[in-house]
Amino acid sequence: MMNWGEEFAPLRQRHGERIGIVDDEGQHRIAEVLDRAAGIADELRRQGLGPGDFVATVFHNSALAAAASYGVALAGITEVPANPALSEAELAHVLACSTARLALVDGSDQSLPAMSVRLLDVRAIAPRPLTARGWPDVAPDAPSRIVFTSGTTGPAKGAIHSHRGRWTGALMLRAALPLLPDGANRILLMTPFSHGSSLLTFAFLAHGASVHLLRGVDPETVLPLLASGSITEIFAPPTVLAKLTAAAAGPDHAGRRWPLRTILTGTAPLTPLIYRRAVECFGPIIRVTYGKSEIFNPITVLDPAETAEVYAEGQAAGEGLCVGWPASGVRIAIRDETGRALPPGETGRIHLLSPHLSQGYMTLDGPRMLAPGEYHDTGDLGRIDARGRLFLVSRQSDMMKTGGYKVSPDEVERALAPHLPESELIVLGYPSDYWGEIVTLVAASPPADWLDRLEPALRELTGYKRPRLFVAMGELPRNSIGKIARAQLRRWIGAHYDLVEQPRPQLRPRHAGAEQ
Repeated sequence: MMNWGEEFAPLRQRHGERIGIVDDEGQHRIAEVLDRAAGIADELRRQGLGPGDFVATVFHNSALAAAASYGVALAGITEVPANPALSEAELAHVLACSTARLALVDGSDQSLPAMSVRLLDVRAIAPRPLTARGWPDVAPDAPSRIVFTSGTTGPAKGAIHSHRGRWTGALMLRAALPLLPDGANRILLMTPFSHGSSLLTFAFLAHGASVHLLRGVDPETVLPLLASGSITEIFAPPTVLAKLTAAAAGPDHAGRRWPLRTILTGTAPLTPLIYRRAVECFGPIIRVTYGKSEIFNPITVLDPAETAEVYAEGQAAGEGLCVGWPASGVRIAIRDETGRALPPGETGRIHLLSPHLSQGYMTLDGPRMLAPGEYHDTGDLGRIDARGRLFLVSRQSDMMKTGGYKVSPDEVERALAPHLPESELIVLGYPSDYWGEIVTLVAASPPADWLDRLEPALRELTGYKRPRLFVAMGELPRNSIGKIARAQLRRWIGAHYDLVEQPRPQLRPRHAGAEQ
């Protein structure tokens, strides 16, 4: 059996007086966060909730979010973390899949979507000193956290993480950090707490380090913080790095220094263009990792020196982007469509097995559990090189089939991006009766001469990989964690254009406001 009180109490005893979290409301000592968690856990138990029950936590980045997550664990309850940026329909789907009938919220947050379940305002719950005793034991393989996928490939599914898996994953993350955090460290986290930010928060607090939580990415807030020296590390997915480096290059920040030790990045491939710009701005301090909702970070790791080596080697389009060596305990298999294991160098579907692998999914149709020892099929395509490093080639769900050929959007994007560095480019397959799918290039706010500038790179692409449709739009649609929502983008194109089916297809604007 496991007991989270015995896990958290030593943290309060050792580091309780240190500043644990900085948020919009100020500084919070570690003891204050854990004591509020104890009060939340007491209230949940007073309401008759305990092991076997499911409770949602719906918070923007804040100390309250951390206290609520700790409190649910203390009570032995299964947590269902949900991003408050979800739409009402998306949040209703999460609650329905998880069977949660209660949601913990910050009652002062006026931006929360409507929910059909009972709400409990944790701000109104009195804290009390956390001690190790009096908390329920939990079965190690019972569900601890239900983490929902981003929903980019269909309805979001809830990955079921056990108490043992959560504990093991936390240890693996702490062991894989490029430094041993202490009271001198403060990491800046801007992505939603319901996803990777919570894991890094718990990892840094476990060492007595500090976490600065921001609600979203605002470069004009972030860059002065980085220049102040109060931040030692940040977690920045490639989309966030692109925003920060673009803003840092502006005249308002000319000559500023950024005394960071490490930039941790993941959630999407880090293109050579974004890596080069980040190094020019912040230095060679970037650590790459690979994680999934089904397997918390780390799956693979490249420390900053290894990352610099990889990008100095150069990575040809079509070969994928290196995300490093497997973390301790992680097994990676590359398999073909029949499930046959492929040798190093060959590209196939990435399958994973580890001690912190989720047990299965919660869906509207009920739980779908993995068999003991079963690998998780990520849906990503990749390869293992001769040195044992994993390369991400593409997401299987994003692969296009045009005229009988399979095309990876990542490969086309990487070939074109250096020729239009000021605009974000996305390649997707647009449905066509003639072609099956048409390779389509979408550019975010490109300059007027963007097609002329891309022409030399387009000529270099293999014929069937060359985009045949071109669309310009103001801002690319994203889901709640910042990933490009390709399905939404296809719907937008369909709403603004008519496809003219022919060997040389065209998009005909439906109204004067559409761009092409």
